[in-house]
Amino acid sequence: MFQNSISSDRRILTFPAVHPCEAISPATLLASLIDLCRQICNHQLKTFVTQKRNARETIRQIGILLIFFEELRDMSDVLPDSVVLCFSELHLTFQKILFLFEDCSRSNAKIWILMKSQFVATQFWVLIRALATALDVLPLNRIDTSDEVKELVELVVKQARISKFGLDKDDELTMKRLQSILLQFEKRIEPDLTAIKRVLSYLEIRRWSDCNKEIKFLEEEIDFQYSDLKERDVQILSSLVGFMSYSRLTLFEALDFWDKNQTDIKCNPETLSCLNPQDFRCPISLELMIDPVTVSTGQTYDRASIQKWLSAGNLLCPKTGERLTSSELVPNTSLKKLIHQFCVDNGISLAKFNARSHDITRTIIPGSPAAAEAMKFSSEYLLRQLVFGTSTEKNKAAYEIRLLAKSNIFNRSCLIKVGIIPPLLNLLSSLDKSTQENAIAAVLKLSKHSTGKILVVENGGLAPILSVLKSGFCLESRQLAAATLFYLSSVKEYRKLIGEMPDAITGLIELIKEGTTCGKKNAVVAIFGLLLYPKNNKTVLNSGVVPILLDIIATSVNDELISDSLAVIAALAESSEGSTTILHASALPLLIRTLNSATSSPGKEYCVSALRSLCNHGGEEVVATLAGDRSIAGSLYSIVTEGSAAAGKKARSLLKILHKFRENDVGVNSAVDQERSLVHLVHSLSLSSLPLAFRFSHLHVLIEQRQFKLCDGN
Repeated sequence: MFQNSISSDRRILTFPAVHPCEAISPATLLASLIDLCRQICNHQLKTFVTQKRNARETIRQIGILLIFFEELRDMSDVLPDSVVLCFSELHLTFQKILFLFEDCSRSNAKIWILMKSQFVATQFWVLIRALATALDVLPLNRIDTSDEVKELVELVVKQARISKFGLDKDDELTMKRLQSILLQFEKRIEPDLTAIKRVLSYLEIRRWSDCNKEIKFLEEEIDFQYSDLKERDVQILSSLVGFMSYSRLTLFEALDFWDKNQTDIKCNPETLSCLNPQDFRCPISLELMIDPVTVSTGQTYDRASIQKWLSAGNLLCPKTGERLTSSELVPNTSLKKLIHQFCVDNGISLAKFNARSHDITRTIIPGSPAAAEAMKFSSEYLLRQLVFGTSTEKNKAAYEIRLLAKSNIFNRSCLIKVGIIPPLLNLLSSLDKSTQENAIAAVLKLSKHSTGKILVVENGGLAPILSVLKSGFCLESRQLAAATLFYLSSVKEYRKLIGEMPDAITGLIELIKEGTTCGKKNAVVAIFGLLLYPKNNKTVLNSGVVPILLDIIATSVNDELISDSLAVIAALAESSEGSTTILHASALPLLIRTLNSATSSPGKEYCVSALRSLCNHGGEEVVATLAGDRSIAGSLYSIVTEGSAAAGKKARSLLKILHKFRENDVGVNSAVDQERSLVHLVHSLSLSSLPLAFRFSHLHVLIEQRQFKLCDGN
């Protein structure tokens, strides 16, 4: 039985229909045809803002065929092979019609369907003609059914041949109006709001949330089009994003939030607790899977990674080494939902892992001239709202800036150029919780821009940001302030400024103690950024951060938070004073245990860095402790063989220190030989444990240099 639903697994206006299996029984095929007909006919209850006439005529013809199929089912006669063959062709056509209906009735793609009106109308015509062709060769004389029903089928064939499935006049007029508005943007003419309202009214886009859903869809589609190198579509989509963003700002005053997808990703918490989060990582990239797909061997990979693997001409399964019998990639929707729920439960933003969807460097240049000018008009409008608007208007403007600057460099540049930062900084002292949160989130997004960092600091932004960090109205605002400090600390001079401010490091420590997982992560990473200025080390050590971080390493279940905490410990251990503080906190056994048990590659690397520094500054006693623990060698050689180049170098350095100590120890000369034998064995085992395809194929390094990932809100 054919089952279908709107999902992210099928691209809009694509029709991946499949022929029924040759071995399918006539009864099953007939039942599936009836089911498809009913699904299509049920669309008469849905809203079609465009293609109304084409949809109505198609539903009428499919409804007649439904009567025909239901009568055949009730008669229970054996169908001849020639009839079954025709029904198989009809089944294929019905699938495509259903896909087309779903796309035309989507609530978040109205403006895109309008722009593709001619293409969509052509698809209706093509599919109805395909239906007529299949019915033309249907041997009705070999089917035992009533003459009335046969006449209905013949009527469908006749009408399918003569029916005019074309572009609706109202659709065409509205599309031309929209194109005219886009042309005005392109010519740097701010369009009349009445004209915009007329287009949105025709599409039944009546609320802020309606507008926002359209923008989200368009942005997702841009990512797909970039991956497919369809530059023409990217330009049109970008222009539409600019148009819809401008419309969202200027026409809709009320923010009505509604996210129906929140309930779609709920999973049984007991099920999640039994899963190993490492199973959510792609075996190729070692990153969290965004779009998990299964190959012919049954192994699951992230779509982007396996597609690169296949494009390079590899015909083996990367994990098992088996030959792939097919290049087909089957979406693993169950795993995808589990990953979504895991991210929700652990405060992880999936968007940060999606390298394809968030290749933000491409947004340095606007997608089209119309998009560029629309963004400039939007920036000027938002500045006026921030300066002259009411409290409600200022809050909304801050939220709009937060959205526009989220993942678009050109947008950030436009907002910064019109002077948006000073009035945004003023909102950080707002007594309204929502306004403060939106303002600090917007400042965070703009501080990712090189000019934005400078303007935030030059306009006295550090003090209000630290005020939010210390006493923000909610934890969300405080963790956003911490993330902002991290981005500001990427400028060498600002690390010194921030470190010298009394509330900076203490505020971050308080957030580590009190914050959510996201808040803790942001605070830890911000401290790491400040440690890049050596004189901040003493202040950080005096704040008492070491025991707090060690407690996180010992008790947290979040791999990224543990890795970030280890990064700070490793940075502090580079100084003699830092090593002394860490050793006094009895950290050595914990670091050894973490090295042996950590599942995170970055975490292991930071452990090795910290241990190497402790050996250098802690003297013979530390080295002796490490040398006496026989479990360390296996972990270090595992890093040498399987880790990144940088991690391997650090592991070899630590191994050299331990071997030198043992060789100098007169009482353990014989043990040295045994240890070397063990090392050779571990080395061999580590190599043999690598996936077959990795050994047989000359792959480039899969583990890239790790970057910190912040929880920087939406």
